Amino acid sequence: MLSNQRHVFEVPGDVAYFNAAYMGPLLSAAAKAGREGLESRAAPWKTTPPDFFSTSERVRGLAAKLWGASADHVALVPAASYGLATAARNLPVEKGQTILTLADQFPSNIYVWRKLAAARGANVRMAARGANESWTDAVLNALDRGCAVLALPQVHWVDGGRLDLERIAAAAREANAALALDLTQSLGALPFDAAAVDPDFAVAACYKWQLGPYSTGTLYVAERHWRGQALEENWIVRRGAEDFAGLTNYADDYEPGARKFDMGERSNFQLLPMVEAALSQIAEWTPEAVSETLGAFNATLARALEEAGLDCGGAPDRANHYLTAALPDGAPETLIPQLAEKNVYISQRGPRLRITPHLHANDDDIDRVTGALATVLG
Repeated sequence: MLSNQRHVFEVPGDVAYFNAAYMGPLLSAAAKAGREGLESRAAPWKTTPPDFFSTSERVRGLAAKLWGASADHVALVPAASYGLATAARNLPVEKGQTILTLADQFPSNIYVWRKLAAARGANVRMAARGANESWTDAVLNALDRGCAVLALPQVHWVDGGRLDLERIAAAAREANAALALDLTQSLGALPFDAAAVDPDFAVAACYKWQLGPYSTGTLYVAERHWRGQALEENWIVRRGAEDFAGLTNYADDYEPGARKFDMGERSNFQLLPMVEAALSQIAEWTPEAVSETLGAFNATLARALEEAGLDCGGAPDRANHYLTAALPDGAPETLIPQLAEKNVYISQRGPRLRITPHLHANDDDIDRVTGALATVLG
């Protein structure tokens, strides 16, 4: 269990920000790194060729710890959609086969598979869970030997239901299906073991539970796909790219591992130091401790919300860092903006409120949230 960490965030004392699943609150160290990065960009004469490589390799190493893998397994990408498009380019899908996803899954892990299915004569099927069914059971019940790819999250973005990826991966291997994961709503706040799950591809944007900036992310690539096709051919992933004077000695060979899948201009001198600062802090905390601490906090929060008349029952196997509550009858359509006027920030997804604090949240915030909800809901 971790102590309250509000002192390392940029969250003012009068703000109850319980919306990390929307966008993680920025760490003070990350904000400082971003400002310093912007200042360095204003003085380009101070940037040397090694600077194009050093920060990206440190970030790659820090991300590898979250993935439970080596740095060679990690590519730097700008978004989850970029990583999923990389997966779609490299996974075999044949006519008549199925790509299995979840009902109400986040669109980035839907659209790319719809496009691929249309091009290959395949189809996309969404596994839906019953009222008392877990998402894991829904996937296992829908999986058959006609499935080519399982495109899934670790945590459902709407209800916070957690998938048992090790069980699902074992069943996928039995069915000879590939596994493509979007861990944007879990990596950093929930442990992940790539060695145990063995996905083909797995991606996570950094701006939510990794507390980094927008337009950054990391992609795990299994070794069996290292010879696959990247989305782009950029110079910095080629052997010998460190020799700026010799860049026109065009190289066909790539840097080792998954580096060939890096996005162009990966060396972003403002954003990448922010990612490094954020991942360094998470490495110090550990995802295990973040998950345990948020689970205890959300248990207290759930009791307070239920005492205020809200139903916090939801998906079975809910992840520790998620909490949802059913909207009561007669809730105003303007509920979310009315709460924002009181400096209380949560989300609505479908008929439920999605309430996702991070380690900055404290008991005073619980009082603010419950008090504001009581006022707005009448």
